[in-house]
Amino acid sequence: MSGPGDLTALRLVVLFAATAVLAACASVTETNPARTATDMLLVNRAADRAVEGLTLPIPQGARVFVDETYFQAENARYALSAIRAALSDAGYAISRDRDSADAIFEVRAGALSLEQMRRVFGIPDMRVPINETLNVVSIPELSIYSNRDRMGVAEFSGFLYDGRTGLPLGAVTPMIGQYRIRSHKAFMVVTWGQQLAQPGERDPGSSWKEF
Repeated sequence: MSGPGDLTALRLVVLFAATAVLAACASVTETNPARTATDMLLVNRAADRAVEGLTLPIPQGARVFVDETYFQAENARYALSAIRAALSDAGYAISRDRDSADAIFEVRAGALSLEQMRRVFGIPDMRVPINETLNVVSIPELSIYSNRDRMGVAEFSGFLYDGRTGLPLGAVTPMIGQYRIRSHKAFMVVTWGQQLAQPGERDPGSSWKEF
Protein backbone atom coordinates (compact mmCIF):
# COMPACT_ATOMS: atom_id res chain seq x y z
CA MET A 1 0.00 0.00 0.00
CA SER A 2 1.08 3.53 -0.66
CA GLY A 3 1.56 5.78 2.30
CA PRO A 4 0.82 9.52 2.65
CA GLY A 5 4.41 10.31 1.76
CA ASP A 6 4.15 8.46 -1.53
CA LEU A 7 0.94 10.29 -2.46
CA THR A 8 2.53 13.67 -1.70
CA ALA A 9 5.54 12.79 -3.83
CA LEU A 10 3.26 11.70 -6.67
CA ARG A 11 1.31 14.97 -6.49
CA LEU A 12 4.58 16.93 -6.67
CA VAL A 13 5.72 14.98 -9.70
CA VAL A 14 2.39 15.58 -11.49
CA LEU A 15 2.47 19.30 -10.58
CA PHE A 16 6.05 19.65 -11.81
CA ALA A 17 5.23 17.88 -15.09
CA ALA A 18 2.18 20.08 -15.69
CA THR A 19 4.20 23.22 -15.00
CA ALA A 20 6.91 22.11 -17.39
CA VAL A 21 4.37 21.46 -20.15
CA LEU A 22 2.74 24.87 -19.65
CA ALA A 23 6.11 26.60 -19.61
CA ALA A 24 7.17 24.82 -22.79
CA CYS A 25 4.01 25.95 -24.54
CA ALA A 26 4.35 29.62 -23.59
CA SER A 27 5.94 31.97 -26.12
CA VAL A 28 6.32 35.68 -26.76
CA THR A 29 5.96 37.15 -30.22
CA GLU A 30 7.91 40.30 -31.08
CA THR A 31 7.73 42.32 -34.26
CA ASN A 32 10.93 42.86 -36.23
CA PRO A 33 10.53 46.05 -38.28
CA ALA A 34 12.79 46.65 -41.25
CA ARG A 35 14.28 49.76 -39.61
CA THR A 36 15.06 50.41 -35.95
CA ALA A 37 13.97 53.53 -34.10
CA THR A 38 17.61 54.66 -33.99
CA ASP A 39 17.91 54.35 -37.79
CA MET A 40 14.81 56.47 -38.29
CA LEU A 41 15.82 59.10 -35.72
CA LEU A 42 19.29 59.51 -37.25
CA VAL A 43 17.85 60.15 -40.73
CA ASN A 44 15.09 62.44 -39.46
CA ARG A 45 17.48 64.54 -37.35
CA ALA A 46 19.72 64.91 -40.41
CA ALA A 47 16.71 66.14 -42.41
CA ASP A 48 15.87 68.66 -39.68
CA ARG A 49 19.42 69.99 -39.73
CA ALA A 50 19.49 70.20 -43.53
CA VAL A 51 16.57 72.64 -43.67
CA GLU A 52 17.68 74.90 -40.81
CA GLY A 53 17.70 78.51 -42.03
CA LEU A 54 16.09 77.67 -45.38
CA THR A 55 15.20 80.81 -47.38
CA LEU A 56 14.03 81.36 -50.96
CA PRO A 57 14.99 84.12 -53.43
CA ILE A 58 11.46 85.56 -53.33
CA PRO A 59 9.80 88.04 -50.93
CA GLN A 60 8.58 86.77 -47.57
CA GLY A 61 4.84 86.28 -47.49
CA ALA A 62 4.76 84.81 -51.00
CA ARG A 63 2.60 81.72 -51.45
CA VAL A 64 4.76 78.67 -52.22
CA PHE A 65 3.68 75.28 -53.49
CA VAL A 66 6.18 72.50 -52.71
CA ASP A 67 6.33 70.15 -55.70
CA GLU A 68 7.41 66.75 -54.37
CA THR A 69 7.10 64.85 -57.67
CA TYR A 70 10.83 64.18 -57.96
CA PHE A 71 11.59 63.85 -54.26
CA GLN A 72 12.23 60.11 -54.16
CA ALA A 73 13.76 58.69 -50.99
CA GLU A 74 12.97 56.41 -48.09
CA ASN A 75 11.44 58.46 -45.27
CA ALA A 76 10.58 61.16 -47.80
CA ARG A 77 7.35 62.14 -46.04
CA TYR A 78 9.14 63.34 -42.92
CA ALA A 79 11.73 65.26 -44.94
CA LEU A 80 9.06 66.99 -47.05
CA SER A 81 7.19 68.02 -43.92
CA ALA A 82 10.46 69.40 -42.50
CA ILE A 83 10.93 71.47 -45.68
CA ARG A 84 7.40 72.88 -45.43
CA ALA A 85 7.91 73.66 -41.73
CA ALA A 86 11.16 75.49 -42.50
CA LEU A 87 9.47 77.56 -45.21
CA SER A 88 6.65 78.45 -42.85
CA ASP A 89 9.14 79.49 -40.16
CA ALA A 90 10.91 81.67 -42.72
CA GLY A 91 7.70 83.63 -43.37
CA TYR A 92 6.36 82.03 -46.54
CA ALA A 93 2.74 80.94 -46.97
CA ILE A 94 2.34 77.28 -47.90
CA SER A 95 -0.05 76.79 -50.80
CA ARG A 96 -2.06 73.57 -51.04
CA ASP A 97 -2.37 73.75 -54.83
CA ARG A 98 -0.30 74.99 -57.74
CA ASP A 99 -2.91 77.35 -59.16
CA SER A 100 -3.02 79.64 -56.12
CA ALA A 101 0.75 79.72 -55.59
CA ASP A 102 3.05 82.64 -56.41
CA ALA A 103 5.94 80.22 -56.90
CA ILE A 104 6.49 76.49 -57.38
CA PHE A 105 9.35 75.05 -55.34
CA GLU A 106 10.44 71.80 -56.97
CA VAL A 107 12.55 69.82 -54.51
CA ARG A 108 14.71 66.74 -54.94
CA ALA A 109 16.73 64.53 -52.61
CA GLY A 110 20.40 63.92 -53.27
CA ALA A 111 20.72 61.72 -50.18
CA LEU A 112 18.55 60.64 -47.28
CA SER A 113 20.07 57.59 -45.69
CA LEU A 114 22.54 56.14 -43.17
CA GLU A 115 26.31 55.84 -43.17
CA GLN A 116 28.29 53.55 -40.87
CA MET A 117 32.03 53.44 -40.21
CA ARG A 118 34.19 51.38 -37.84
CA ARG A 119 37.74 52.20 -36.81
CA VAL A 120 39.88 49.45 -35.30
CA PHE A 121 43.21 49.82 -33.53
CA GLY A 122 44.48 46.29 -33.88
CA ILE A 123 43.55 43.45 -36.22
CA PRO A 124 40.02 43.65 -37.71
CA ASP A 125 37.96 40.53 -38.26
CA MET A 126 38.70 39.04 -41.65
CA ARG A 127 38.17 36.03 -43.89
CA VAL A 128 41.35 34.42 -45.22
CA PRO A 129 41.50 31.82 -48.07
CA ILE A 130 43.37 28.67 -47.01
CA ASN A 131 43.59 26.60 -50.18
CA GLU A 132 43.26 26.67 -53.96
CA THR A 133 39.50 26.09 -53.86
CA LEU A 134 39.11 29.36 -51.98
CA ASN A 135 37.85 27.85 -48.76
CA VAL A 136 38.15 30.51 -46.12
CA VAL A 137 38.67 30.67 -42.39
CA SER A 138 37.31 33.49 -40.25
CA ILE A 139 39.75 35.31 -37.99
CA PRO A 140 38.05 37.22 -35.13
CA GLU A 141 38.88 40.80 -34.32
CA LEU A 142 41.84 41.36 -31.98
CA SER A 143 41.88 45.00 -30.95
CA ILE A 144 42.71 47.21 -28.01
CA TYR A 145 40.22 49.88 -29.10
CA SER A 146 37.52 50.35 -31.73
CA ASN A 147 34.67 52.73 -32.36
CA ARG A 148 31.61 52.81 -34.57
CA ASP A 149 29.97 55.85 -36.13
CA ARG A 150 26.36 55.77 -37.25
CA MET A 151 25.31 58.88 -39.11
CA GLY A 152 22.18 60.09 -40.82
CA VAL A 153 22.91 62.09 -43.99
CA ALA A 154 20.50 64.38 -45.82
CA GLU A 155 21.02 66.51 -48.90
CA PHE A 156 18.19 68.37 -50.63
CA SER A 157 18.14 70.96 -53.40
CA GLY A 158 15.55 72.63 -55.58
CA PHE A 159 14.56 75.50 -57.82
CA LEU A 160 11.71 77.98 -58.11
CA TYR A 161 9.59 78.93 -61.06
CA ASP A 162 6.43 80.85 -61.77
CA GLY A 163 3.52 78.41 -61.98
CA ARG A 164 1.67 80.48 -64.57
CA THR A 165 4.49 81.38 -66.96
CA GLY A 166 7.04 78.66 -66.15
CA LEU A 167 9.78 81.29 -65.94
CA PRO A 168 12.57 80.64 -63.42
CA LEU A 169 12.57 82.55 -60.15
CA GLY A 170 15.80 81.20 -58.70
CA ALA A 171 17.47 78.14 -57.27
CA VAL A 172 18.34 76.88 -53.81
CA THR A 173 21.84 75.63 -53.10
CA PRO A 174 22.09 72.13 -51.63
CA MET A 175 20.77 71.85 -48.09
CA ILE A 176 23.00 69.47 -46.15
CA GLY A 177 22.50 67.93 -42.73
CA GLN A 178 24.24 65.24 -40.69
CA TYR A 179 23.47 63.67 -37.33
CA ARG A 180 25.99 61.27 -35.80
CA ILE A 181 26.27 59.03 -32.77
CA ARG A 182 29.45 57.18 -31.78
CA SER A 183 30.07 54.14 -29.58
CA HIS A 184 33.40 52.87 -28.24
CA LYS A 185 34.85 49.51 -27.24
CA ALA A 186 38.09 48.74 -25.40
CA PHE A 187 39.79 45.33 -25.39
CA MET A 188 36.71 43.94 -27.23
CA VAL A 189 34.76 43.88 -23.93
CA VAL A 190 34.24 47.30 -22.34
CA THR A 191 31.68 49.41 -24.22
CA TRP A 192 30.50 52.96 -23.72
CA GLY A 193 29.24 55.91 -25.74
CA GLN A 194 26.06 56.49 -27.72
CA GLN A 195 24.53 53.10 -28.43
CA LEU A 196 21.11 54.55 -29.40
CA ALA A 197 19.66 57.81 -30.68
CA GLN A 198 17.44 59.26 -27.96
CA PRO A 199 13.92 60.50 -28.87
CA GLY A 200 13.57 64.25 -28.46
CA GLU A 201 17.33 64.80 -28.36
CA ARG A 202 18.55 67.38 -30.89
CA ASP A 203 22.25 67.29 -29.96
CA PRO A 204 23.83 63.96 -29.01
CA GLY A 205 26.70 65.67 -27.19
CA SER A 206 30.03 64.01 -26.45
CA SER A 207 30.13 60.22 -26.78
CA TRP A 208 33.06 59.99 -24.37
CA LYS A 209 30.90 60.97 -21.39
CA GLU A 210 28.14 58.38 -21.82
CA PHE A 211 28.36 55.00 -20.10
